[in-house]
This record gives sequence, C-alpha cells and structure tokens, in this order.
Amino acid sequence: MSDLVNEIVLRPRFDIRLYTDPEDLKAAFDIKAKDPFLLKRIDEHIYIRFKREETNFWTPQLHLEISSFSPGKSTIHGVFGPNPTLWTFFMFLHFGVATLFIILGIFAYSKHSLGHDITIWLVGMGFLVLIWFVLYAFGRLGKEKGKPQMQQLRRYADELFITIQKKHGQ
Repeated sequence: MSDLVNEIVLRPRFDIRLYTDPEDLKAAFDIKAKDPFLLKRIDEHIYIRFKREETNFWTPQLHLEISSFSPGKSTIHGVFGPNPTLWTFFMFLHFGVATLFIILGIFAYSKHSLGHDITIWLVGMGFLVLIWFVLYAFGRLGKEKGKPQMQQLRRYADELFITIQKKHGQ
C-alpha cells in the first residue's frame, strides 16, 4: 500500500494491488459502514462518505475503483475529492470568470483599435484576476479544512483493506 505524503495534494490518489478476484473484492464492500461513514457500491465503484450530520461545506469523499486485467489480481484505485456539487460550483465560477475576462479583453481590444479609452476594460480585467486569486485562496482554505476528514477516510479505507486481506489469506 502506498501512503499519502505529508502534504495533501489537490486530488490525492493511491493504488493498492491485491491477489483477489475482483468479484470477491466487490462483494467484500457490500457491508454496512461503521459510524460516521456511508459506503455505497455501484458495480466496481465504491464511494465512502461521511454521514450528513458529520458533513460541512468542505467535507471530502473517497472514490475507490476496482479494476482487474488478469485473473486473481485486482487493483483498487483511490481518489480523494470534494463533494461533487461543490466541485461543480467551483468549476462554474472559474469558467464564468474566465469567460468574462475574455469578453472584457475583446472589448478592450476593439475599443483600443478604434482609438477609445480602455481604462475601464483593463480595470475590469484586473478585478477578474483578483477574483481568481480569491477563488484560489478559498480553495486552499477548503483543502486545509478538509484534511482531517480526508485522513479519517484513509484510515477507514485502510481498515477495510486489512479486513479484506485477512479474509482472503494475504
């Protein structure tokens, strides 16, 4: 098993290789998760989340994917990530800011080509750059706030992996 580095990266990933048939591995995740976690399996995708009472704006989730390319061997790919709704909202904001930046740039170029003053357009573009920095800082803050729960998710996933390995005699 690979460990997370001390610095939690944007969407930390890990891989675990097991000498277990993927169907047995999928069945091993058809259990009731211990408190405060929720475990949901859809085919070869497993999602480990916190119960609603334990969640906040920054609560992460763990997505595990079981894959196999040879009989009796499986790989579990794990990815930590934010709540999908929050991730979509952040991407919407970034694309919105980028679109406005491009539109203001086009207006500034057009006005400059016509010999008009472009100060207001450049100020608007500068303001959008400032908004990008604020979004970046907000994202970094969220990552820091979510780090303890990310570590809880990893410890719980490790417990599950150890149980599976014991069950299959590895």
